[in-house]
Amino acid sequence: MKAIILNGFGDVSNFSLAEMETPVIKNDEVLIQIKAAAFNPIDYQMRLGLRESRLMRSPVLGREFSGVVLKTGNEVNDFEPGDEVMALAGSRGSNGSYAQLMGLNHKLLAKKPKNISFEQAAAIPSSGVTAWQCLTRMGATKNNSIFINGAAGGVGRFLIKLLKSQGISNIVATAGSEQSITALRDLGLNAAQIINYKDDELEQNILNANAGNKFNFAVDIVGGSIAETAAQVLAVNGTYLDVTFLGTQTTREILFDKGCNILNISGYAYALADNLGWYGNTLNKITALIEQGDIDAPAVNVIGKFSIQTVQQAHVLMEANQIYGKKLVMTIS
Repeated sequence: MKAIILNGFGDVSNFSLAEMETPVIKNDEVLIQIKAAAFNPIDYQMRLGLRESRLMRSPVLGREFSGVVLKTGNEVNDFEPGDEVMALAGSRGSNGSYAQLMGLNHKLLAKKPKNISFEQAAAIPSSGVTAWQCLTRMGATKNNSIFINGAAGGVGRFLIKLLKSQGISNIVATAGSEQSITALRDLGLNAAQIINYKDDELEQNILNANAGNKFNFAVDIVGGSIAETAAQVLAVNGTYLDVTFLGTQTTREILFDKGCNILNISGYAYALADNLGWYGNTLNKITALIEQGDIDAPAVNVIGKFSIQTVQQAHVLMEANQIYGKKLVMTIS
């Protein structure tokens, strides 16, 4: 099979096209022909050799995809050849998703929603399961107020959809470009609920959007200094959802002084515990919501076909934060 491999940590020039052996699957695995692969910020963090790179098991990057089952192991009863699937492989597969094929444990798979394309399905897994974990662990009610930092990204947009499907609408979110603001408007947020994080008096503007009150929940999907703002607008004993592990020391100090609850949103927790079924089961729930029309599929930007140039372009755009409310996707076969 053909795959795009990373030859060393550094810039995008380190990608090359290679011929690799067809994965040999184990009894609890399936072999999948990848039809579309989505790009995730973790990809470029791995490329740079940052913290996430320690999880790499293959020189082929890529964590999420959709495709068609070609072959199943002897212990697999929930899938058969021809099934259209999607998966959050993380770093658990035979290789990453910048490839034509992947061998993967069947518990990481879910059936693709029948009413959407492979490209749309490829954009679901990482953002979907992260947003689902946020939703279920926060336990918000219709009376709660929620601030989402970096809401125009994949996780933020998915979380807004899930919250609104539960009737939770008191949401305030940040965005930094007209394209991102438009993406949030398309999700049903009005102008008063969207704050440009580049504006002066950011903290006060966020509070004003909540009638001057501090929030029950703050979801940080950005990290860095703006995570401190998310902590500042949170109420005493409020709940802070850390999706990035990129908050500052000051962020933690603010949260400690307020006696806030901190939820570390980590998909790795399930993989490390070998509770792989959480991934597949969660994705199956999302598939049901999409097929029932309770939420719609993510907006995608199909930036190209399977090639080194497509991968390089995706990494440049992600690293420059030029996604603008659409998941980057590559078609493969």
